[in-house]
Formats: sequence, structure tokens, C-alpha cells
Amino acid sequence: MRIEVVTLFPAMVEGALRYGIVSRALARGLLSVGTEDPRTYTTDVHGTVDDRPYGGGPGMVMKPGPLVAAIRAAHARLPQGSPRVYLSAQGEPFTQARARELAQLPGLLLVAGRYEGVDERVIESAIDAELSVGDYVVSGGELPALTVIDALTRLLPGALGDERSSEEDSFTQGLLDWPHYTRPEVFEGRGVPPVLLSGNHADIRRWRLAQAVERTAARRPGMLEALRGQPDVARDVARAVDECRPAGAGADEDRGRKT
Repeated sequence: MRIEVVTLFPAMVEGALRYGIVSRALARGLLSVGTEDPRTYTTDVHGTVDDRPYGGGPGMVMKPGPLVAAIRAAHARLPQGSPRVYLSAQGEPFTQARARELAQLPGLLLVAGRYEGVDERVIESAIDAELSVGDYVVSGGELPALTVIDALTRLLPGALGDERSSEEDSFTQGLLDWPHYTRPEVFEGRGVPPVLLSGNHADIRRWRLAQAVERTAARRPGMLEALRGQPDVARDVARAVDECRPAGAGADEDRGRKT
């Protein structure tokens, strides 16, 4: 997969790519990432890429000229049909399902904004989609772009040592991940759940699924409700979700039976 990032801070992006799974994917030729700096396309001695907003207000806005030129130059290096994506707080939520869709593409252009944002005419003429990595504001699009790159890299065939890692990640089946344990067997008085030491893989799988459902119900109940009744949900997951009672329901029912 080929990814291009339009950014005022290429070194910030390139530096983060030297570590972990992304670095290994680059070394294996599974992924290539390039950068394009809008300052390259400025015409004044100061390399000005921003200006005051029309209508007044605080902050500065990225000028359309240098940014669009950088987008076009970077996009020309990508395979035909590669979407141009602007990382924006106003964008659609970046989810695991969206990551899977993007990971199937041969190429992707990511635009990292700065300051108060970019001139709206850039979005109208040179952007195909906007993505948000969360309901909060950061200083620029570089960290969101790196988040997208990391999420996509994990989904590329051969990027992980064990392909099951990406298949069992949180959100892959619409559920949060189950708890994980490793050695030692007892740490500060806390032991590993006995089922994980049993060697019974069927029991372990059922325990993990139950834990994932319970954790999702407690922490992200909206995700659980979204799974109910979906025809494409795996049978065992669907059964576990349907059997999961709302938090507190079991205790209330028990109290009702005792009285």
C-alpha cells in the first residue's frame, strides 16, 4: 500500500515511522509512505502558508494555493483512484470498519491541517472525505494521520507476526477486547483466571467471548446494542450478545426472587 501525507512537518511524520510494526512493514515492502510539504509551493521569502480569516476571529487559516499544489503533487504519485482524506474534527468517525475498507485500497492521501483549519475551498476542490479520530481537538493533523497509518498497517497481510492478532483486536467483531494475562501466574496476590490455565481451548474461547461481551456492555453499551439483530454477526457472538443482560439486571432479578 502507498500512502502520501501532506504536512507542514514532514520530519514529525517520518520520525514516527521508524518504530514498531509500521517500521517493519516499510522494511518488508508491504507499505510505503511519502510526505509533501506545502511550504515547497509558496512564492514569498518567508514561505507563508497561512493568513488571517476573512470575517475576523482568532487564529490563522491555511492558504489554499500552497496546500492544493501540495495535494496535487502528492496525489500524482499514488495509484489511480486513491482517495484524498483530510483529518478533521468535523469528519466521519474513524472506526475499525473504516480502517478495513481503507486497507483494501492500493493508495491513500492524508492531509494534515494546522492552525484554525484550512480554507474551505481546499475541501471543496481537492478533498474526497474527512475523517476524525475522536471528539477532541489537537494542534494538527499529523498525529491523527499517524493513527490512521498505524491502524491500516496492522491490517496489511504479512505486517503482523501472527495474523490472528488483527482478527482478535478490539472492535474487529464489534466488541471490546477480553482481558489478557501472562507470566507470572500470581502477581502481587492477583492470580490468572483458572480457565486460562486449564488447557481446554473451547472453554477458554467461551470465557474470552463472555468477557468481551461483559466488558463492552459495561464500558461501551452502545456498541453492544448496535450488534443486536445484525445478520452478519458471527453466530456465537450474536448468541453471547443476546444473552447479555443490562448492567445490574441480574442483581435486581436476584433480589426480586429472594423477596
